[in-house]
Amino acid sequence: MGPDDFDYDLPAEAIAQKPLDDRPSARLLDTTGGRVVHRTVRDLPSLLGPADVVVVNDTRVLPARLRFRRSTGGTAEVLLLHPVDGQVEDPVLENGARWEALVRPSRRLPPGSELSIGGDLTVRDLVVEVGVDLGEGRRHVTLRTPDGDLLAALERHGEMPLPPYIEADLVDPERYQTVFSDRPASAAAPTAGLHLTDDVLDRCRAAGARLERLELVVGLDTFRPVTVANLDDHRMHRERYRVAPAVMEACREARRDGGRVVAVGTTTVRALESAARFGPYGLTDLFIRSPFDFAVVDVLMTNFHLPRSTLLVMLEAFSGQRWRTWYADALSSGYRFLSFGDAMLVAREDGKGGSNEG
Repeated sequence: MGPDDFDYDLPAEAIAQKPLDDRPSARLLDTTGGRVVHRTVRDLPSLLGPADVVVVNDTRVLPARLRFRRSTGGTAEVLLLHPVDGQVEDPVLENGARWEALVRPSRRLPPGSELSIGGDLTVRDLVVEVGVDLGEGRRHVTLRTPDGDLLAALERHGEMPLPPYIEADLVDPERYQTVFSDRPASAAAPTAGLHLTDDVLDRCRAAGARLERLELVVGLDTFRPVTVANLDDHRMHRERYRVAPAVMEACREARRDGGRVVAVGTTTVRALESAARFGPYGLTDLFIRSPFDFAVVDVLMTNFHLPRSTLLVMLEAFSGQRWRTWYADALSSGYRFLSFGDAMLVAREDGKGGSNEG
C-alpha cells in the first residue's frame, strides 16, 4: 500500500483557519453506535460509562519557530522538534542542550554557523549554533541564552509553530494549547484535546469515567506527508513519550471491568501502544498501520486528518476503510477539517469500543 490509498479530495474551504471561541461546541461525528450521529464535543460525557478511562496527552507546545536575519542579509528559520540529549524525564529546556530541528536554508548553513536574536554581536539574547546535517532539512542545533532561561527567551522571540495550511493569524496563542497542557516540549498541539474544557472533563468524571494523562512530544511527522510509493519504505521519526505505570494499570483495570480505554488523539494512541510494547518511557518510531494488534485502545477521539498522512494510515488500522464513508459524510455536512476543525469518535473495528450511551 502507498499514499494513494489514503488520498481524498479536501476542498480548501473545508480547512478550519481559526479555532471556535467555544471549544466544546466543535462538532463530533459519533460512529461508535453502529450508525453515524452528529453531536458536539459537549456531548462526550454522555457517551462514557462508569468503567471507562479517558486518556489525554498533556504535552504543551513550545513557541518553537525561530526566524533569524543572517549576517549576509538573508533570512533563516529554525523549527525545534525535540531535544537530543538526556533522559525523557529530564528537563528539556536546559541552556546549552542539543535539539533536532528543521533548518532553512539548511544547505547554506555549514556546521558551526551561529544564528542570533536580540542585542548586538556582544550581547545576544538567544543563540542557535547549527550542527550536524541529518538530511531532509533536519539538523542538530545547540541553544544558548546569557541568563540561562531558555524558555523565557523562546517566549520572547519564538512563534507558535502552526501548520502550513493555517493562513490566518492566531490572536490568542493559548487556543493552540490544551487546557490541561503541562510541560513545554512539542512542535505541534495534540489537536483532538483542543476541544476539551475543565467543565467537559469534570462531567466525564461525574459520569464515572476516570481521567489519565501521559506525554508524547509531538514532532516531525505532524508536518511531513508520506512521500514514498510503498508504506513499507516510510520511516517514522522518533518521538519522546512518557506513560506512568499507573496509567497503564488504569487501562488494564478498565478493560477487566468491562470498560473502554478512550484515547483523545492519535498521539495518545501512539504513546499507549508504544508503552505496551517498549516500556513506560523512551523514544518511539512505532508506525501504526494495518494489520495492527491494538493492545490498549478501544475508542479514539480524533480530528479529521490531511490526505496521504500517517494519521489516516493509523485511522484505517483502527477502524478499517469505513473512514472514507465517514469523511465523505463530514464533508457533505459542513464539518471543519484539520487542526482547528471538528472531531470524530471512532470504535475499534472489532467492535470492542461500541457506544456506552444509555
